[in-house]
Amino acid sequence: MGEDGRVTTARPAVAGSAGEEGSALAARPVLTARPAVAGRRAVARRSARPLLLLLLATAVLAASLAAAVRIGTADIGWTDLARALGTRIGVDVEPLPPLLDSLIWDLRLPRVLMAALVGASLAVCGAVLQAVTRNALADPYLLGVSSGASTGAVTVVVLGIGATTLGVTGGALVGALLAFGLLLLLLRRTGLDSVRIVLTGVVVGQLLTALTSLVLMASADADTTRAVTHWLLGSMAPARWDTVVVCAIVTPLGLAAAWLCSNALDGLAFGSDTATSLGIGVRHTRMLLLVVTAALTAVAVATVGAIGFVGLIVPHGVRFLVGPLHRVLLPYAALAGAVFLVWTDALARIAFAPREVPVGVITALLGVPLFLLVLRKRGEL
Repeated sequence: MGEDGRVTTARPAVAGSAGEEGSALAARPVLTARPAVAGRRAVARRSARPLLLLLLATAVLAASLAAAVRIGTADIGWTDLARALGTRIGVDVEPLPPLLDSLIWDLRLPRVLMAALVGASLAVCGAVLQAVTRNALADPYLLGVSSGASTGAVTVVVLGIGATTLGVTGGALVGALLAFGLLLLLLRRTGLDSVRIVLTGVVVGQLLTALTSLVLMASADADTTRAVTHWLLGSMAPARWDTVVVCAIVTPLGLAAAWLCSNALDGLAFGSDTATSLGIGVRHTRMLLLVVTAALTAVAVATVGAIGFVGLIVPHGVRFLVGPLHRVLLPYAALAGAVFLVWTDALARIAFAPREVPVGVITALLGVPLFLLVLRKRGEL
């Protein structure tokens, strides 16, 4: 109680007995311990959340793969799927009839796995090229690789060049790699500027598209033109285990290489000057990323044809949900692209059954409204 009758609160003594100083110093850690513990817990929760979401997205992909195997004109049950898989891994189960077993193992499983691998490749390539070129409309076909693959496939199918040694897939792969080589040849004296990459890619793509159309008009009959057009629109029907194995080797390597460049992609997204100030070798990094995206796109297009909108819409949608940091964006884009193409291919099988629609048609029909929705949510439309 003070001299004027008011109640006063005791303040820590600046100078006093040793006991008072000791008690004051001992009290300070108690006051700061709780916020420190709470902060550590908050950080732990924030770091665990992306991992949980990633595990959840992986589980969604696994469930989508299993469900998509059952979808089609032929009725396949969960038991049939389990028996087919059990037979292959050596579990003591009753074998399926040969026709049903071949349908599941030789047709449906390779097709669904190929859809997942191609969807992941295209989505990651789109995200990488959008950062490298700083162009929101960039997609995996920006480099002219898909046009080169189309030219190579048409050359094999229509003209018969390399038909016995390469086949359609081999011809498409050679054409895609030659198109990328032409792109690099035209860019050899430039600094791999983002604008030059875009313009040169468009030029190469248009040139090869014109060559493809010329070959079709000059040499192909109606049936061949119809078959080539169906392939150009993209289809998972040609997927077999040998092509799945090739994609299963190339795709993880390409995705890992792109993810290791996540910090460089963050810098490139802000421009060459910013990336250089951060110590990023802009030219070498761009070259590496162009090679990675070209390889992934070439393998995907050579196997199943050109499937549009996956590499455009999926990165924008994922970026809207998880943010622009590529360390987080790329894994989620791969999973989202895989799920998207798995279900799109399933829809292509049953939409007009028994006739199958090219999956590229379905991705375009679904991709346009989804892209407009993303733009509207971001306030850009």
